Amino acid sequence: MKERLRQDLTGLMAIPGLSGHEDRVRRAIAGLLSAEGIDSRSDRMGNLIATFDGAEDRPSVMLFTHMDQLGFIVRKIEDNGLIRVERLGGVPERALASQAVTLCVGEGRDMDGVLYNKSHHATQPDEKYHVPKVAEIHIDTGHGSRPAVEAAGVQIGTPVVYKPRVLPLADDRLAGTSIDDRAGCAVLLEVARALKDRSDGPTVHLVFSVQEEFNLRGAVVAAQSLRPDIAIQIDLMLATDTPEMAYRGEMTLGGGPGISLYSFHGRGTLNGVIPHPSAVRLMEEAAAAGNIPLQRSAQSGVLTDLSYVQLVGEGVVSIDVGFPMRYSHSSLEVCDLGDLEGLTRLLVAALSRIGPDFPLDRDGPGS
Repeated sequence: MKERLRQDLTGLMAIPGLSGHEDRVRRAIAGLLSAEGIDSRSDRMGNLIATFDGAEDRPSVMLFTHMDQLGFIVRKIEDNGLIRVERLGGVPERALASQAVTLCVGEGRDMDGVLYNKSHHATQPDEKYHVPKVAEIHIDTGHGSRPAVEAAGVQIGTPVVYKPRVLPLADDRLAGTSIDDRAGCAVLLEVARALKDRSDGPTVHLVFSVQEEFNLRGAVVAAQSLRPDIAIQIDLMLATDTPEMAYRGEMTLGGGPGISLYSFHGRGTLNGVIPHPSAVRLMEEAAAAGNIPLQRSAQSGVLTDLSYVQLVGEGVVSIDVGFPMRYSHSSLEVCDLGDLEGLTRLLVAALSRIGPDFPLDRDGPGS
């Protein structure tokens, strides 16, 4: 399993898929599902859905993760060929200078560029600790004029992402672009392989969702159509095992999958998730029965699309699950394949435990 996860994650990280422009990723995932004999379909938003029918007397489940990544949109091409951009998603400005990027002109026609950084020898003392804002940043593609850039296919609205890279690190750790959340996609593919051969269980809708990094609401369209009783969302969990993060929690890379007990985003978006007690018990009991280590997270400043999916219809029994990850939203994020394997095992075990008596209200056993 671990090697399949490595292969799927490595392949998916190589495919650019800015939020709102996920079609290449969607087609790749649909192809991987088809190769396993699994049918999938896409809605108008671009969400990819694979349904595994189950017993009608059991609650239905939407298990989902997002395909898109953050980046930029071209907003102006200067006469000298330098390109100005707008940020799309939570791109950290302090991590941008001199990064390599890819301008997504079209498959087979994409071009690389660099987010330019003022030459050190010309930097004044009062500039040395200044972090340029996105409005000040230019992309240099090597073209010397606006007509040359436009002739190469770049125009206002062209998507731009960090240049896709994968760097194998020690043991089972990987660094790369868009681990958030191509790692979740790799886990969901592995869950699909397990569900394909099952003989019992609830109806499960696997959803590879869109536009999470943009507005967190692409998955809502799928949820409105599927009307699940239970929603389980896969995303990163902030690893807190580096010095600057130690005060934020106890989530360690390589320590196994995690569940979120609290998330809240207070910077302009008053939303978050307090998980349903039945969903928390489900994950805890599945982990204990399978001898799977389970970490716990409670974070402010974090928001996932589950925050909106949970509000669909009469309300959805919801929980965020995930894998520890370092350096979120940087050009090189880091994860551990062992955590992805553990997360896959946890999800498969949890789904198998959802029976006809699964409590959808908040007064079930143990509440």
